[in-house]
Amino acid sequence: MNIIDQGIGPLFMDPDPDKARAFFRTKKRKMKNKVMELKDAIKEFVHDGDYLGMGGFGANRTPVAACHEIVRQGRKKMGFAGHTATHDMEILSAGEVYDRLDVAYVVGLEARGLSPCSRKYVESGKVEVTEWTNYSLTARLKAAAMGVPFVPIRNIMGTDTFKYSASKIIECPYTGKKLAAMPALYPDVSVIHVHEADIYGNSRFKGIAVSDLDLANASKRLIITTEKLITHDEIARDPSSTRIPFHLVDAVCEVPFGAYPGTMPYEYFSDEDHLKEWMSVEKDSEKFKEFLDKNLYTCADHEEYIARNGGSAKMRELRVKEMLIYKEK
Repeated sequence: MNIIDQGIGPLFMDPDPDKARAFFRTKKRKMKNKVMELKDAIKEFVHDGDYLGMGGFGANRTPVAACHEIVRQGRKKMGFAGHTATHDMEILSAGEVYDRLDVAYVVGLEARGLSPCSRKYVESGKVEVTEWTNYSLTARLKAAAMGVPFVPIRNIMGTDTFKYSASKIIECPYTGKKLAAMPALYPDVSVIHVHEADIYGNSRFKGIAVSDLDLANASKRLIITTEKLITHDEIARDPSSTRIPFHLVDAVCEVPFGAYPGTMPYEYFSDEDHLKEWMSVEKDSEKFKEFLDKNLYTCADHEEYIARNGGSAKMRELRVKEMLIYKEK
């Protein structure tokens, strides 16, 4: 195949599907009880040096509790897929968890503004960065889920993003047209937060999936955090609602309000005041250190973090706000 041009960014993960399959052949796919405490799941399945993927979209259905636990346990030198990463990126940057970053949408917290912490860390020189677009990372996960080494797209060409990516411009063998080849991305471990799951890992979530279904299929190890556990009988009564099947899942962790302070569609709205507080204290290194000590390092778990920020009363308030939004629609 004729390679016309290529980006100068490093490729952090091997796109070879046969090497990925060698791992997947050894993965245990039994329908067994996979329920674990979150801290135990992070300890067992998330390792220094791993490449990490996070589910959700922006601040919606983001596995915040898992991000906190990864930082608490001191993970370092990880790769990270910055695919619509907002508050999760902020948390991981605060802990300097990653040193390799596939960057698409990061630093910004959408309409909330830019994270000083994320920006400072990415610009610190401690992080090796390769640029992509959001769609590029989507295509890379799609390639991995399909079990092919790349997929061709028509996005990214003619831009500086291509220049600093690890993509290649190839000639289509059928038409002679130029296409951008997106290399498959197989994360070592990923975390996806869902609305419901059974003890085996069959998972349901509401709202948009973005790339979570491909992320689940592409990831070598997958931790599911769930708002609540439901019975397998409930799953079996409506199998078409299962979006992530048990055989992809390594651990199931029940973490109510696990996306807080982000939004869980149809469950609770984001805590905009607390997100604003995060971004405000990041501007002062001493205040930010105190803030992290209070809200992350000295919290035993996500339940204690929520208790320190309004507890059940705050969550009831955010639940009502989310319901009012959908009522107005």
